[in-house]
Amino acid sequence: MKKVSLILSFMFLMVVLFGCQQNKDDQVDNTPSTTGSLETKAEVTEGEFVYRLVTEKAEYRENEPVKVYAELEYIGNQEEITIAHAASPFHFPMVETTRNYEIFYSMDQPSIATKLIKGEPLHQEYRAGGGYGSQDKKEYIEFMKHIMNQEFPKGHYVVNGFADFAVIANEGTKQKKNFTIKAQVEFRVNKSGE
Repeated sequence: MKKVSLILSFMFLMVVLFGCQQNKDDQVDNTPSTTGSLETKAEVTEGEFVYRLVTEKAEYRENEPVKVYAELEYIGNQEEITIAHAASPFHFPMVETTRNYEIFYSMDQPSIATKLIKGEPLHQEYRAGGGYGSQDKKEYIEFMKHIMNQEFPKGHYVVNGFADFAVIANEGTKQKKNFTIKAQVEFRVNKSGE
């Protein structure tokens, strides 16, 4: 009976420790950097493509334009390749970690073809995102109105950017290979006098 009790106690302890570890890992992505420098540039290579996500500065002032952009570069063996995507292959969802507000980035979903020439990155700058509903809290609505006007309030922002596109892998069958390449950068916005 002692062995069974000991085994059950050990299993319970493992479950509790595993649960704590899961919660810690889930929070890593959007935790503000309080020490050291902010990650302002990210580059990810997947297959024959390089995705870059960049914020031009680590710190901005309120009402200063925030400059974030993404690039997709083809580095394969062909001179050019055609990709299919929504209105843009680039998505710029964000989280403002001080308030824990998600800033969604929506776009039209047509199927557009874009030709990528080897060594010439496709470049796009961030445009306003965000949105709100009538049931949202007043503070959230005011915050989103500023974001939608590209007037970022004071806070710490994490851009969870990604490039989402497809390449025709087999011309005969028109079979597509889908790509979703993710990267993350961050920046702070301070009050004008700080």
